[in-house]
Amino acid sequence: MDYRLFISDGQGPISPFHDIPLYANPEKTLFNMVVEIPRWTNAKIEISTKEVLNPLKQDIKKGALRYVANCFPHHGYIWNYGALPQTWEYPGEIDESTKCKGDNDPIDVCEIGSRVAKRGDVIVVKPLGVLGLIDEGECDWKIIAIDVSDPLADKMNDIADVERLMPGFLRATMEWFKIYKIPDGKPANQFAFGGEFKNKEFALKAIESTRQHWEGLVNGTIDNKELSRSSITNSSSSFTLSRDDAKVVVEKNPPLSAPEPVNPMVNKLSFVQIPS
Repeated sequence: MDYRLFISDGQGPISPFHDIPLYANPEKTLFNMVVEIPRWTNAKIEISTKEVLNPLKQDIKKGALRYVANCFPHHGYIWNYGALPQTWEYPGEIDESTKCKGDNDPIDVCEIGSRVAKRGDVIVVKPLGVLGLIDEGECDWKIIAIDVSDPLADKMNDIADVERLMPGFLRATMEWFKIYKIPDGKPANQFAFGGEFKNKEFALKAIESTRQHWEGLVNGTIDNKELSRSSITNSSSSFTLSRDDAKVVVEKNPPLSAPEPVNPMVNKLSFVQIPS
């Protein structure tokens, strides 16, 4: 439970929430994505927004490490799953399009390329569209994107291209998000817009909104005492850490040890009746 994965820029540890640039090109059409959960795995790893330097850690529920159920025919996550840095889904404002508040996390990304990424990878992606998941009353955007180095990247420029080149994948994505919590005793998730995937233009607007909220978070115009705003490279933040202080934070964590046994039930297949 004390496992933490810290991100480094080569000079030392940085925050994947605050220090990695959102944009990956001058035109601001490509974005950096932090991979939290590689495809086909089900350990629920996420950026720890409340810890100094925001390392990646496994979520804990009811005193146990959290694993997402394998809802047949899926095994774990069906994309490389992660988040865009320097974004924040603000819980203090109601989104005009969904009439819901944000979920207090960086905006999520489902990267649909063919490569299985590694936990902690930072990859450049091109957004193609977005799904509006409503999770327990909160708006939780899921950006659909593709790694720019993927063989299909040049042929994909909007959400319709996904259906054309990867038929059935969007339907599987919506099904996955609808049912993945049912084996844990929770109801099926709901979606904004009746489950319609919105296009690239809509996705870019959603990203920009979360970028603006992140700016408000780090410059102090939006107050949130829960989240760690510790930053190394972002001088606009009043919560800037020195390189030396960042190294001390990492050194205080216990050394990496042999992994503990994983409950075999993690590999169980769950058969879920898909709600109509």
